[in-house]
Amino acid sequence: MLTAVITHLRCPVCREPFVQAERALQCARGHSFDIARQGYADLTAGRPVHTGDTAEMVAAREALLTAGHFAALSTAVAEVVAAEQPGLVLEVGAGTAHYLAAALGDGQDGLAVDTSKAALKRAARAHERIGAVRADIWQGLPLADHTAAVVLDVFAPRSGAEFARVLAPGGALVVATPAAGHLAELVAALGLISVDPAKDERLHKSLDRWFVRTHRRRIHDTLRLTRADAEALVGMGPSAWHTDRDAIATALDGWRGPITATLDVDLTVWRPYI
Repeated sequence: MLTAVITHLRCPVCREPFVQAERALQCARGHSFDIARQGYADLTAGRPVHTGDTAEMVAAREALLTAGHFAALSTAVAEVVAAEQPGLVLEVGAGTAHYLAAALGDGQDGLAVDTSKAALKRAARAHERIGAVRADIWQGLPLADHTAAVVLDVFAPRSGAEFARVLAPGGALVVATPAAGHLAELVAALGLISVDPAKDERLHKSLDRWFVRTHRRRIHDTLRLTRADAEALVGMGPSAWHTDRDAIATALDGWRGPITATLDVDLTVWRPYI
């Protein structure tokens, strides 16, 4: 794991800094956490509330993102991050770290945090300047206070208190959330989970105590999908937990014409109260 990333980490048991031993992170009080052979460190120090995406979901996500279907969102995230001060870019709920890798500028380091081991195996290798850590945001992030120049949250859980704690002075929280029309065609045809009409209200409720929203940008694009792409899109998101794969396959068999779906995402920037 990158030394430059390790300096930002803290022991989840005692909050002491780490040094890297052979294939482990160790603090001065003797707590030790193994670094997996794939390159990520497990700093959960207990059972996470949620174990994250399955290997199948992660594979589906990587296939779809690598094919470039969400490129409009990746580009927009990178543009927003590039406008911020240099320093550590932290992505919470990073998955395969696709967006984090796209956002890193010259000389910047990134830290991908997720609870899914399957995702972290890929995140640790997504970019030469990315470190990957298994941690549960609801149990507290194993990071020093005020250490990240940018906190990135793309379709991921949010803890306003933890984001505010780890964000450096002058830093920015960048959040991507699905808007009303996101994947509307697939939602209607395949019976997928739809976007909560109160999504924006819930976003503000989760962050307004610590942050003020300073920028909002709507990302809108048309996705042109193969059948495999459409199945991957279903399989990588929350609907994967609630749909029958055979029923989805049958519905796609009956799809007439090209498969298209709308990418509709709100990208917002938030600043902590001074």
